[in-house]
Amino acid sequence: MPLADFAIPALLSGALIGFVLVLVGGGGSILAVPLLVYFVGVGQPHMAIGTAAVAVALNAATGLVGHARAGNVRWACAASFAVSGMIGAALGAEAGKAFDGDKLLALFGILMVVVGALMLRERKGGENPNVRMTRETARPLLRRIVPTGLAVGLLAGFFGIGGGFLIVPGLVFATAMPVSLAIGSSLLVVTALGATTAASYALSGLVDWELIAWMLAGGIAGSLLGRIAGKRLASRKRILEIGFAVMVVAIGLAIVAQGIATLL
Repeated sequence: MPLADFAIPALLSGALIGFVLVLVGGGGSILAVPLLVYFVGVGQPHMAIGTAAVAVALNAATGLVGHARAGNVRWACAASFAVSGMIGAALGAEAGKAFDGDKLLALFGILMVVVGALMLRERKGGENPNVRMTRETARPLLRRIVPTGLAVGLLAGFFGIGGGFLIVPGLVFATAMPVSLAIGSSLLVVTALGATTAASYALSGLVDWELIAWMLAGGIAGSLLGRIAGKRLASRKRILEIGFAVMVVAIGLAIVAQGIATLL
């Protein structure tokens, strides 16, 4: 395939994902798989999922740096969630690779519809801004964190997504931390789950590293544009979130409509 045939779409895809992640504050990685399949032209759904998982991990790691500097990461809680999530992600990735690619893509469309619907609801945080993993609080926190992380990891690994839309409410449920801390802490978990899924797919030869390089370059540019747009549109963030959610639902429905025959 000539360089321009995949380099330009990969650059634009990375730019869109980076732009959305910064502007809306999450959810952009859910676009990676459909962009790779329908826009970049990756013919194998499994290859698209493996490649997307790498992009998800890199994007989350980049975002984590800024949140860590701002003090928005509860490291012990996030690490505990990540460890249990990585076990789930490893199991989910193996199950995903064994699943028929076309059926997996159709199920991914259904997931997009669910994600979009969840994003239409305003996020509510907990009331424990001082949550810490101490000797006294470790046991009750881990009772909620471990099973929640395992369940989220299974879904993230199976579909090759970061799972931030589930990790944020999962952290709030398990620890009662405010949304601002849950968002920052979730990026450590997304990085870990994305890396686990990516490693599984990479070992099976299902990652296109050249595409990753182009998407990363585009993602850096998109992130810069997203920061500029975010400052100008700060007062309209909720409207942007709703618009993005509607777009995710529409794309998901289109994928389901195209692949419904594979599920019957």
